[in-house]
Amino acid sequence: MNHPTVTAGLNYLQPCALRPFSYTFAPPPGTPWESGTYELRATPIADARAAATPPDIEREGFVLRDAPTAVSDFLDDAQVTAIYHREVAELALAVTGGARAHVFDHLVRRREADRTALSFGRRATDGKAAANGRIHNDYTEDSGRRRLAMVLTDPAEAAAVRRYCIVNIWRSIKGPVLDTPLAVCDARSVMAKDLVNAEVRYPRRTGEIYLATHSPMHRWSYFSAMDRHEALVFKQYDSQLSGVSRYTPHAAFDHPDAPADAPLRESIEARCLVVFE
Repeated sequence: MNHPTVTAGLNYLQPCALRPFSYTFAPPPGTPWESGTYELRATPIADARAAATPPDIEREGFVLRDAPTAVSDFLDDAQVTAIYHREVAELALAVTGGARAHVFDHLVRRREADRTALSFGRRATDGKAAANGRIHNDYTEDSGRRRLAMVLTDPAEAAAVRRYCIVNIWRSIKGPVLDTPLAVCDARSVMAKDLVNAEVRYPRRTGEIYLATHSPMHRWSYFSAMDRHEALVFKQYDSQLSGVSRYTPHAAFDHPDAPADAPLRESIEARCLVVFE
């Protein structure tokens, strides 16, 4: 597990004419859980712990922080909301330099016990989502703009915002992640033509994310053996149009050197809207 770069499969969307979709709940009879065709491409993924220059949130679009948590049980939703949301907000401000932070959701994921092929991370019967192996970005240009009004419900407050961003904070909730780490793509290596609008269908609304088609320009990284005291913060949208990272596509991947008895990855991700002065 000490190799600075590994080669592993990443799930890229193949170009398609129709807008891809995926369901977060059982779809109507005769409708598939997801559409689109994916290609598992062998891809070099660098261990960012070995980088000569540590990545930066405004340059590559991601950063790792040592961020111990006071949460004792991440499966206790009340504890996560009461304690972890506050920790996430403080971390987001420290990383971005923003003025105010609003945590608006979190999701616990667990790798399937049979280590089935990674897909889009649909929920299991226990309610936990699986690891998401589709390369994606949580927000598009349009849905990133819409999220501001969903979080800041006072129109006057939202209208006064000059710049904001949305970050995702990802952490292991058990021990070191050895089997299914999260890979992140250097925001500078992603072009607009690589990103494809896709629907995520929830019971009461339809969200919009970006999926990614392959480009040889993409530069992928991960942080080896991420432990519970660490947090990966990565940019998912920025209202500033230039000079900063805006989108950081990401996906889970099966580590080729994972021990056969590696514990199943369990993680939590939280999304936070950060407002700048």
